[in-house]
Amino acid sequence: MSKVSPGQIVRIDVELRVSGGDLIESSKKSGPVEYKQGGGQMIEGLEKRLEGLGVGEEKSGVIPAAEAFGTEESQPTMTIPRGEFPKDAKIDEGARFEAKGPQGTPVTLQVLSVDDEKITARVVHPLAGKDIEFSAKVLSVRPPPPPVPKSTVEEIELEELADSKRDP
Repeated sequence: MSKVSPGQIVRIDVELRVSGGDLIESSKKSGPVEYKQGGGQMIEGLEKRLEGLGVGEEKSGVIPAAEAFGTEESQPTMTIPRGEFPKDAKIDEGARFEAKGPQGTPVTLQVLSVDDEKITARVVHPLAGKDIEFSAKVLSVRPPPPPVPKSTVEEIELEELADSKRDP
C-alpha cells in the first residue's frame, strides 16, 4: 500500500477551519484536493501531519499558526514611496489598510515605519497568526508522472515554431 511520502501525488478529502471558528475550505463542497507531497502547494503543517499515512487513513488535529499561514511577524515586508499616498493622509505606525495586490486582489498591509520618503509595511495574510484545525482522509497516493525528456520538449517547441511560420 502506498504511503504519503515526498514526491507522491496525493488526493485527499480535507476540511480546514480557523481554530474554534470559521470554515476555510471543505472538499465536501469543492471536491477532493490533489497535490504533490513536498511540492509547496499545500499548507506545510498539513503535509507534515499527513506524511506516512496510507490510502483510507484519516487524521485530524491542529496546525500551529507558524506551520499554517505563518505568524504576522513572518509575513513579507515592502517599501512604498510616500508619494504614492495622498499628501494629507495620516499614516501612523501600526495602522492597517487595504491595498490591491499584484493580481488586483485586496491585501492587508500593516505600517511598520514611516518617514518623509517611504513607508515600510508588512503584507499580512488574513489567516496569519491563527491556528488551523484540520480533518483529512487520504483517498489515493501515486507516483508522479515521469518527466518529459528535454529532447521531446525541444521537438514540440520546434514543431510549434515551424507551424507558426507557416500560418499566414
